[in-house]
Amino acid sequence: MKNKAIFLDRDGTINVEKHYLYKKDEFEFLPGVIDGLALLQNAGFLLFIITNQSGIGRGYYSEEDFNILNNWMIKILRMEGIYISKVYYCPHLPDAPVKKYRMVCSCRKPAVGMYKQAIEEFNVDISGSWAIGDKIRDCSICREMGCKGFLIANNEKPDIIKAVKNNEYRNINYAMDLFHSSRKIIANMEE
Repeated sequence: MKNKAIFLDRDGTINVEKHYLYKKDEFEFLPGVIDGLALLQNAGFLLFIITNQSGIGRGYYSEEDFNILNNWMIKILRMEGIYISKVYYCPHLPDAPVKKYRMVCSCRKPAVGMYKQAIEEFNVDISGSWAIGDKIRDCSICREMGCKGFLIANNEKPDIIKAVKNNEYRNINYAMDLFHSSRKIIANMEE
């Protein structure tokens, strides 16, 4: 049997957007995130975090720094009863100052490499899955693979938010935040 999944962006979706965040003491969960994730998990969705981390390629922090913050975040979520199946991250950038990360890759969103990896590793049914993020690139899988999604918050360009609200993006809806998108996903399942 295939699994249904939620593909979550991290910065601006799960936590407050802070420029190139990598320190635990600067990490702050957004309001309603724990409750929203609990709703989705209780509805049977696997939870994945799919995040661009170009700060690694830029040399602002290391993969070790990222992993320390990531493991801490996963632990905090577990203490709240939330289980993230896996975190996928892309450290690459075409013009990255750190040479080993300088490349055009298939994982940096809006490319869908990280999504494809999760789909394959966890036997995900894309038609029953959703993407949630604060930038349109976080919903690139919706255009490319037919997944449904939510653009949330106000971190994207106003004209893109307006276009999403006007249903100009196929399979992508708008919600204020992760909690409200979670409620709409659950309501959609009950229709």
